[in-house]
Amino acid sequence: MAQVGEYRNDLAVGGSVGYVMSNVGFVPDVPQGFLKGMTAGLSVRYTCEKYFMSVCSIVAEVNITQTGWKEDILDVDNEPVYYIDDPNKTSPLSYERKVTYLQIPFLARLGWGRERKGLQGFFQAGPQIGFYLDESTKSNVVIGKKTANTRASQVVAQDSMAIQNKFDYGIAVGAGIEFSLPKMGHLMLEGRYYYGLGNIFKNSKSDYFGKSNYGQIVIKATYLFDIVRTRNSKIK
Repeated sequence: MAQVGEYRNDLAVGGSVGYVMSNVGFVPDVPQGFLKGMTAGLSVRYTCEKYFMSVCSIVAEVNITQTGWKEDILDVDNEPVYYIDDPNKTSPLSYERKVTYLQIPFLARLGWGRERKGLQGFFQAGPQIGFYLDESTKSNVVIGKKTANTRASQVVAQDSMAIQNKFDYGIAVGAGIEFSLPKMGHLMLEGRYYYGLGNIFKNSKSDYFGKSNYGQIVIKATYLFDIVRTRNSKIK
């Protein structure tokens, strides 16, 4: 009776699928747009307490995620760059690298609203680790081939280098809404941002880049169904 928090012992599991927009924070800078990819995986949530108005949970996920970068290859006038043997300008230079990771975020979550029936808003944040699985390149760039107009950015080492650091780590922060129905589970829509603290390339004084970390914007949908639920008629 003296405790401030209301005890919970809820366990829910399920899966998620989402859309990823990513780039890499290169130093020196490499002009980029967002590379588009997908993410999908498994989710587990353990709810332990309702503290005042906040429902407190721990979330763990295992996701397969496509990330990487897409370069904006432009000249000093912000025009596309073409090869000299392409007088009709049919194939502007393009480069994108798609890298697949096994990502594992561990998130502390706070929710406000209905737990069993209705809407709940939530915020969650925590560390995330990633393990390199594979990479692929889509490009028409040929190193050393003469172009008709000069590329504004002369930083090109990233186009031919393989990923050197296969372990990634950083911080993930997300917010969204959850809709719950008794015996039907929980449907969530979330926006999440991931900031990588590790570099994909080596960053000593003799290396090409001082920094090369991921940034990712993720829009995802998650469905969870209850495995264990606290027996309490006051929980709404």
